[in-house]
Amino acid sequence: MIETRLLHYFLAIAREQSITRAAETLHVTQPTLSKQMMDLERQLGTQLLVRGKKKVTLTDEGTYLRNRAQEMIDLMEQTEAAFRDEEETLGGEVYLGCGETRVMTFVVNVFARLREEHPGMRLHLYSGDADTVMERLDKGLLDFGLLLGPLHQEKYDYLDLGMHDTYGLLMPRDCPLAEQEAVTLDDLQRVPLIVSRQPYSGHQRLDWFGVDFEALDVVATYNLLTNATFLVERGLGSAFCIHGLATTDGARNLAFRPLEPALTLDACIAAKRYRELSPAAKLFLERLRQEVRAAHAPS
Repeated sequence: MIETRLLHYFLAIAREQSITRAAETLHVTQPTLSKQMMDLERQLGTQLLVRGKKKVTLTDEGTYLRNRAQEMIDLMEQTEAAFRDEEETLGGEVYLGCGETRVMTFVVNVFARLREEHPGMRLHLYSGDADTVMERLDKGLLDFGLLLGPLHQEKYDYLDLGMHDTYGLLMPRDCPLAEQEAVTLDDLQRVPLIVSRQPYSGHQRLDWFGVDFEALDVVATYNLLTNATFLVERGLGSAFCIHGLATTDGARNLAFRPLEPALTLDACIAAKRYRELSPAAKLFLERLRQEVRAAHAPS
């Protein structure tokens, strides 16, 4: 088994690209650190570092270890934090992964109210597409994922938030489609499109309406919308995306029009089934349940 100390040493070298500089940051001697890395390479049976004259680079195996080592250290730190939380007044860490969705406003408001009662609670956000969020859920690096779409896989437990996001086109203000109240399925097939790469991003549901996605004129793809908006402003195409994620007032040359008939994706909180949550994460999940019930209770 690899010692945690060696993982920290290895990550320092990968970060500094120099054994000498890494030794200085770790407060160990350069010969000691070099020997530790050679021992680690012998233990794993592979070369991890290419020791050049000016800098140290990683082999493919070293790159793989760097990624896995950081994940292991993150997981250990989360575990230690959870034990500290049990000894202190209720506080602690909550790790949430999320993509781009307006439903995040609801989730953040729930946490903000909870933190007023428990000031020691801290929320750590990881932003990414559905694939990367689910990957981190599977590895135990996140407590929850805020996800959109038909994601009901048996390895997760879900809390349906009773909310959804609406899809449409983000386009330049001077685009002819901006003169319409909504865009139609036929419109999608007549303009260049910029679409999300991630699964369950809405374009799969276009099949339900008889749209052949492969026949559309896709000029670019994105995983998060922010940078795609610059492509839209430049006139390269219209982004098929969720309403409310991009600012369409002010100085930016952007306009959004919803799709007609409406295309929506439901929002849910996902957690890895059988994962033991920290006290803080359990409390956050229970408060989410309470506020979802309250929001949808008969008036």
